[in-house]
Amino acid sequence: MPRQSMHAAKIRLRSPWSLARGWTWLVRLALFSLTLAVAQYGVREMHDVMAGSITVLQWIFLVLFAINFTWISFAGCQALLGFVKILGRDLIGRRRIHDNLPGIRTAVLVPVYNEDPVRVSAAIDAMAQGLGSQAPGNFHFFILSDSNDPGAWINEERVFSRLVTERDDHCPVYYRHRRDNRERKAGNIADWVQRWGGGYQAMLVLDADSIMSPATMVEMARRLEAEPGLGLLQTLPSIVWGNTLYARLQQFANRLYGPVFGNGLSVWHGEGSNFWGHNAIIRTRAFADAAHLPVLKGKAPFGGHVISHDFIEAALLRRAGWSVRLDSDLDESFEEPPPSITDVLVRDRRWCQGNLQHSRFLFAQGLAFTNRLHILSGIMAYISAVFWLMLLTTGLALAIQADLTRPEYFRQPSLFPTWPVFDSARAIELFILSMAIVLLPKVLGWLTAMINLRRCFRYGGPILVTLSVVIEILLSALVAPVMMLAQSRMVWEIFTGGDSGWKPQRRDDGSITLKDAMRKHRWHMITGFAASGLTWYLHHDLFLWTLPVTAGLMLSALLSWVSGKRGPGQFLRALGVLRTPEERHPPQILAVVKERLDNACPRTGGRPDSPITTLRSDTRLCDWHCAQLSDVAEHHEDFDPNLVLARAKARRSATVPALEQWLTRPELMAFMHSPALIRSVDPENPVAFIQQK
Repeated sequence: MPRQSMHAAKIRLRSPWSLARGWTWLVRLALFSLTLAVAQYGVREMHDVMAGSITVLQWIFLVLFAINFTWISFAGCQALLGFVKILGRDLIGRRRIHDNLPGIRTAVLVPVYNEDPVRVSAAIDAMAQGLGSQAPGNFHFFILSDSNDPGAWINEERVFSRLVTERDDHCPVYYRHRRDNRERKAGNIADWVQRWGGGYQAMLVLDADSIMSPATMVEMARRLEAEPGLGLLQTLPSIVWGNTLYARLQQFANRLYGPVFGNGLSVWHGEGSNFWGHNAIIRTRAFADAAHLPVLKGKAPFGGHVISHDFIEAALLRRAGWSVRLDSDLDESFEEPPPSITDVLVRDRRWCQGNLQHSRFLFAQGLAFTNRLHILSGIMAYISAVFWLMLLTTGLALAIQADLTRPEYFRQPSLFPTWPVFDSARAIELFILSMAIVLLPKVLGWLTAMINLRRCFRYGGPILVTLSVVIEILLSALVAPVMMLAQSRMVWEIFTGGDSGWKPQRRDDGSITLKDAMRKHRWHMITGFAASGLTWYLHHDLFLWTLPVTAGLMLSALLSWVSGKRGPGQFLRALGVLRTPEERHPPQILAVVKERLDNACPRTGGRPDSPITTLRSDTRLCDWHCAQLSDVAEHHEDFDPNLVLARAKARRSATVPALEQWLTRPELMAFMHSPALIRSVDPENPVAFIQQK
């Protein structure tokens, strides 16, 4: 698996030319032309709003407006494209799915990092059971653990060991814990490819919270096998099982508006689509030959290992001549949402750094035009917050200038004054146009439900779906300024050298105390109150115009506190508000996973506080744990400083609890990677050692 260079020659697509490829280029031309036409109209109108002699500050405002307006125009045009595709699919019908089984062996990879193993195990067991029935022997699951918390690791083994031993050969499950989790998820996948990838023609990559129906997984393998030039096939995941208010907002928006965006992307992406890191199938040989990520020169956050691997892996596959496609017609592909605003911000900090790091690849030799657009779009997803903040700040500066600066009526010798010109009527029209473009994807998503009665009643009917859209728009509008400031701060931290690290995600409970919410959002509230006071002082109308922005900032702590709770979310669910089709009629795979979770919950013990004692107290678990460890670690133990320290501290500790208190996390992990040290603990008295050396 050769590590790729940033710069390399581009290889022609392996798949033969088709009418579909020509159609894709026509669609791209139409999309970009429409985007530029709308953007040009908006910028010209803004220029005319400030007709006359434009100041430097107004020019800055105009440039920032042009960037932001072009960005929202591009998103709106993509949504329009997706809406047209959905209408066509409703009229013509979906792609025919064949019944023949794929002949390729597929490994289903599930990377985990300090996750709740019970949830992961329930999902894997349900999917494996279905695959074992539908395609016996064709699919094998691999749980690839990068967990670096000793308690999480032992809890994983306690749960996954039963899953591994109880699964039959029709769809077996394997477990591997990686000693050195360098390069994060990308390194985890690459390690599997190098060790076991040769035995599988395809690998279906999931996240720890991913669930897919066996029928969809079989169809993905079938499509990959049918097209020898296809390197990666991405699905459009739907969010499920949101319990908190904020999670349900994301879930509803993803389910109603997401298909509009997803179908739009699939139309113009064609064979140059993107990879979102999970719920996708990849040709193993293509990945091994072309997608091992380069190591960037310099230090983090812009140098070192590539953090967000997915966009770049798709670009490298495409550069090597493999097609990368998004098939939006593949249903029953699911994931879970972050439960709160604070959890989204933790995730966004990592994504922001990864996307900004991609700027190093923007002008890399050999990348396809569409991949450069994917990279640019990923960067703009966070940089746009800075541009929006700069636009608002510049607009406020213009308002202050207009209030404090005396107009010059006679700039040149003349009998007639030069009156300041500001076309307020045109400004209002432009504001309405901007809001219409911003809301267009949501309106189109609402229309896809309203024009199809069967689809509409899956969301609760016309009244409930309309009420849900209104609530989602209002709450999203309040959250948007908070995200703007938070993402702008992320960009600043990254450009000043801050590294995000790698933190595990919360999956279910997003609750925080009101005190913590006020502490986390204190600068958002201070900014909101300061901006409100300033605009009220300058002009009451300006205060009202900026209230949609400042209200969200002033209420940010309360909003974060309430939206992270399960109570408000469950209350709206009981009313049928923010309902999604999967809640009304759960697909079979979700029902099976839910049943397994309900049955497993009473038996879960959680992460042990004393992992060594827990391990040594359970002979079966201890034997299974030691069997997973590599002999290489024992042979090279003297070269591991953490293992050397763990051995030294073990000699000087009277009891195991005392040792566990003394060991650092890396030292405790090294101890647990050594069968010799583990067996030095007395199994008859797991808090003591057999002998002190």
